[in-house]
Amino acid sequence: MARTLDDAAVLRIADQLEAAEQNRCPRRQLRRDFADLTLDDSYAIQAAWMVNKQAAGRRVLGRKIGLTSRAMQQAFGISEPDYGTLLDDMFFADGDAIPGDRFIVPMVEVELAFVLGAPLSGETVSITDVLRATDYVQPAIEIIDARTERVDAETGQRRGVLDTIADNAASAGVVLAGRPVRPHDLDLRWAGAVLYRNGVVEETGLAAGVLGHPAAGIAWLARRFARHGVALETGHVILAGSFTRALPVTPGDVFHADYGRLGSFGFSFAASG
Repeated sequence: MARTLDDAAVLRIADQLEAAEQNRCPRRQLRRDFADLTLDDSYAIQAAWMVNKQAAGRRVLGRKIGLTSRAMQQAFGISEPDYGTLLDDMFFADGDAIPGDRFIVPMVEVELAFVLGAPLSGETVSITDVLRATDYVQPAIEIIDARTERVDAETGQRRGVLDTIADNAASAGVVLAGRPVRPHDLDLRWAGAVLYRNGVVEETGLAAGVLGHPAAGIAWLARRFARHGVALETGHVILAGSFTRALPVTPGDVFHADYGRLGSFGFSFAASG
């Protein structure tokens, strides 16, 4: 689907998203201002925003894949996942107190991260290719956020996929922890997790909930990037997609993620002030 926005408009919106992130004040939904917005427009905005961040000193360390469940795709009216970029200042570790005032309306999702030991490229990349190229798989919690309003203040309408894609597929942070494993050391479909918030079990899930196999979304992303002559790079962290619902975060919340054989870890969101 062709773009409807010119380069000047794309750059202007990218600047607005950066301002929304820095000021912790979301921009109103893009569809309110651009009724003819297309998927290509949204990815162009995301790309321009990420270029600006790199110009400011940030480094690309990987990618994230979202909207991997059939139910979420149907809810958003699309037939494929979406993707975003992981930057060096987005990563946190076991035991970290994550600054609560860094985000607008954060939520967390349970995922697996694939760390590539070889590049992935081509229009025929398969799950087997992904497993061969993966150095190790590790538990990860993605922090998502909204730099455009999740619910429109005037109409009450929830934001759609075009807003989400422009907003770096909602990606805002990653807690990478637990025990790294080789991709053939276990059947990744049956990798599961229990997520506790303040001592209470809030979410459980299996990685098979991600397109049937957590490597499937990575294969899709490699094929999609191949259209543009781009490869998934050696050493990059690829978040395969959530296999639980997104859980809202309140400053002061303490989380514990138990991935069974893949280990467990904790993190918290520091109360502001």
